[in-house]
Amino acid sequence: MLHPRPNPIIAAMYTLRDLDADVILMHGPAGCGFMAARRLEEAGVRVMTTGMQENDLIFGAEEKLVRILKNVDERFNPRLIGVVGTCASMIIGENLDGAVKKAGVLATVLPVDVHGCSGPNTSGAIRTLEVAAEKGIISAEERDRQKGMLTRATAIERERGLTSREYLEPHPGATKLAVGLEVVNVLRRGGRVAVALNAKKETAYGFADIMRAVQYAAGSVGGEAVHIGNLDPNVGLPRIRRYASNILRDLAEGGVTVSSLTGGLDEYPVAGEAASKALADSGADLRIVAGLPHAVPGLRKEDVLVTDQPRELRNYIDQGFQRSVGEINTHAEVMSTEKVLYCELGNTIREIVDGGYT
Repeated sequence: MLHPRPNPIIAAMYTLRDLDADVILMHGPAGCGFMAARRLEEAGVRVMTTGMQENDLIFGAEEKLVRILKNVDERFNPRLIGVVGTCASMIIGENLDGAVKKAGVLATVLPVDVHGCSGPNTSGAIRTLEVAAEKGIISAEERDRQKGMLTRATAIERERGLTSREYLEPHPGATKLAVGLEVVNVLRRGGRVAVALNAKKETAYGFADIMRAVQYAAGSVGGEAVHIGNLDPNVGLPRIRRYASNILRDLAEGGVTVSSLTGGLDEYPVAGEAASKALADSGADLRIVAGLPHAVPGLRKEDVLVTDQPRELRNYIDQGFQRSVGEINTHAEVMSTEKVLYCELGNTIREIVDGGYT
C-alpha cells in the first residue's frame, strides 16, 4: 500500500483519550505524533513528550522518562496517565513499565509499548486496551469486546476500505447541491428518505447533522424521514458513551427520533450489518449512509454515501457510487465539541428548503 495511513502510535493515543486519560506522555522525539497531539489537546487531553535526542538513542532515556513522569504527576495531579512508546524508544528497547514503577507516581499509569512498525493501526488500540484491563481500568469482557471490534474493522478495511487497494488518489466527491436537491425533491414528491449513521466515535458529531437536516426538510416540504444510527449510549468506553448521549440529546431537540439503534459508536464494523437490515426494511425511496459507508453491506449504486476521507471517496466513486459526498473537515472540527455541529450537506439541504436554490 502506497497511500498514507494512521499508525499504531496514534491509535494508542486516541484509545487513551477514550479511556478519559488526563495526560498522554509520548516517550520519543518532540515531533512524534505532533498533529494528533494537537487535536487531542483540543479534546481536553494534555499531551507531553520526553523529547528524546540523539544521545538518548545511544545511552537510553529511562531516567529522563522517570523524571518527566514525576514532574507531570506533581504539576497536573492527574488521575490517569498514558505513557506511549514511539519508534525511537521501542526500537532501542526502553522499558516503559520499569520506568513507571521507578517513578512511583500517585496517578494510575498505563505504559503502552507500541511503535509505528508494529502492525496495523488497530494494534496500538488493542495494546492500550490490554494494559487498561491489566490495571483494572476496564473489565476483561470490555477488552475482549473492543478487540473483536478492532479486528473486524481491520478486516473490513482490507476487504473493501482504504487498505483494499494499493493507491487511492484523493477525490472531493459529488457536489452537495446536486445531492441536496435530490433529497428535497424526493420528499416533495411524498417519498421517504432514510438516513443511516454508521460513524466512528467523535465524527458522529458532524455526520448526525444530516439527520437533523433531512427531518427539517420533511417537516417543511412533506415526505417522511427515517433515522437509523449506531448511537447506543450504553456501549463503549466512557468518552464514547458520552458522545452517543450528547448526540441523541441534540437530535431529539431537532425533532429527530432514531427508530433503530444499531450499536455503539465504536461498533461501526458490526453495526453496519444491523444498519443494512434496517435500511432494507425502511422502504426508503432514497438512502443516505454517513460515516463509514463501506462497513454497511448491501449498498446500492444510487445510495448517497457521506464520509470525511478523500481517499475513501475515491474508493466509492471508482466503484460506481456517484452520489458520494465529502465532509472533509469533519474530524478537525469535532475534536473540541460536545454537541452536534452543522455540516455542509445539512446546511445545503436547509438552504434548498428555505428557497436558497431552485
